[in-house]
Amino acid sequence: MSKTITLRLSEENYKVFRKLADRDNRPISNFIETAVKRFIEHNVFVDEFEMEEIRNNSELNKSLKRGLAEMKSKKGRLIE
Repeated sequence: MSKTITLRLSEENYKVFRKLADRDNRPISNFIETAVKRFIEHNVFVDEFEMEEIRNNSELNKSLKRGLAEMKSKKGRLIE
């Protein structure tokens, strides 16, 4: 079931989104939803091939486990 949300946009952003949605002959809500999904897929998730590479890298996994253990025991320091 779809949900309705309220989204406040500047006039400038609205015009850009409206123009791009019109160009694809889509509602603006669909354009924004699709753009957000693409952003998440490309910037948040690791694809299956990259994940397999990570799983098979024993040195990386050892390092990650060591870092997690150090974090839990509050060793080390935060570098910004």
